[in-house]
Amino acid sequence: MLKYTKCLFLLSVILCLFNTNLSAQIKKGQLIDGIAAVIGDEIVLESDIEDQANYAKQQGANVGDKCDFMESILNNKLLIFEAKKDTLIENRSAAIKEMAGTKYSQILSQFPDEKAMLAAYKFRTSYEMKTAIEKIDADNYYGQAKYGRITEKADVTPNEVTDFYNQFKYQLPNVKDEVVLSKISIFPKISAAHKKEIIDKLNKIKEDIKKGESFENQARIYSEDEGSAALGGLYKNINMGQMVKPFEAAALNLQEGEMSDPVESEFGYHLIQLVKRNGKKYDARHILIKSTPNADEIAAGRKELDSIRTLIMDKKITFKDAAYKYSDDKSNKFSAGIMTNNQDGSDKLEKLGLDPTISYQIAGLKKNDITEPFQQEDQQKRKLISIVQVNDIIDAHQLELSTDYERIKDMALNKKKNEIVEKWVNTKIPSIFISIDNKYKDCKFHSNWLKNTVVTTAK
Repeated sequence: MLKYTKCLFLLSVILCLFNTNLSAQIKKGQLIDGIAAVIGDEIVLESDIEDQANYAKQQGANVGDKCDFMESILNNKLLIFEAKKDTLIENRSAAIKEMAGTKYSQILSQFPDEKAMLAAYKFRTSYEMKTAIEKIDADNYYGQAKYGRITEKADVTPNEVTDFYNQFKYQLPNVKDEVVLSKISIFPKISAAHKKEIIDKLNKIKEDIKKGESFENQARIYSEDEGSAALGGLYKNINMGQMVKPFEAAALNLQEGEMSDPVESEFGYHLIQLVKRNGKKYDARHILIKSTPNADEIAAGRKELDSIRTLIMDKKITFKDAAYKYSDDKSNKFSAGIMTNNQDGSDKLEKLGLDPTISYQIAGLKKNDITEPFQQEDQQKRKLISIVQVNDIIDAHQLELSTDYERIKDMALNKKKNEIVEKWVNTKIPSIFISIDNKYKDCKFHSNWLKNTVVTTAK
């Protein structure tokens, strides 16, 4: 049962590749080439299953048994199909589309170049991957929204938590070594002279373009934006609200073909050219020179953060208040600086999963100790100076009710929610058109997917 509950909503991190409108061509009892299953008008391609498994592995998910994986896909598709008919679930298609480009750039920042990223995720083109990001976000939104609607009243009593623990305590995972950390990070301030140097460089590039050099070639040579430099600085089909505000404000104040003066943003300084505007979408090229701090600016940042650390150590300000007042890290600035797990939002972080720089800095520290200021990089590879406080140290141990009640309660509640969804799935299956390829006929699905279902061999 525990294995199944882990698989039931696995598809919240799985990528569905192609947004193809084929449902109008499908007749009952007929599967066209490459289709593994049809749930209502939601389609599962055979190629999707392999690609989704590859994506899941890239994200650290355990794909496990083929039939369990297929059932997780079927469950999610049914949730999505029903969610799109649910008038109480908001349609967020426009907002999701606007975010796809931003997420693409965020993923790209983790790779040396676009080619390496596309190879790792097994896409042929950037368009294919951006379309896929939009599709997964839409599927995740609708699937999770419907899951939440179905389980919104679910709860567990203390007795149910105890019963769950007694039944599954030998199957529950051990807790690995963990820590609870808070962090304050600041960007070293760029000097006026350094800013002038960057602006002068962009102005020189602008003059060269006016004299006949192409913007595209200059972007390939000088731009420090890994996501667009190889494309001549080009971003296509940008939705309003997708780019940072200074970039967008400058771009939309230009005429087609016109260049901006150097524009400052949180990423550095941009020279922007508006290529085309069509309603709420536009194409633009830019040349980015990052405002990367030099050695003197980094040293000044260390000194500034060391002064903040001294105030905390002397109890003249709490770490929480200092994080709110001084930190440039928006991800935890307003939550006392507490670092959280990206997967479940927990403040308990496995030591083995920590950023190596932070892991090195806290080695040997005790509870309530604070590191010296140290240098690190954020996801956009911008240099930061940080200090970290160790709020708690949790040694590896077997889960126990006395010390891990909230964790066990969450597990018991998730199991109950998944059982509710499983029952809901079984009530919906008879009333929905479902076709599943014959290759899955021997699967022992937990829900009745193969009953009252057209089983067809793909040709």
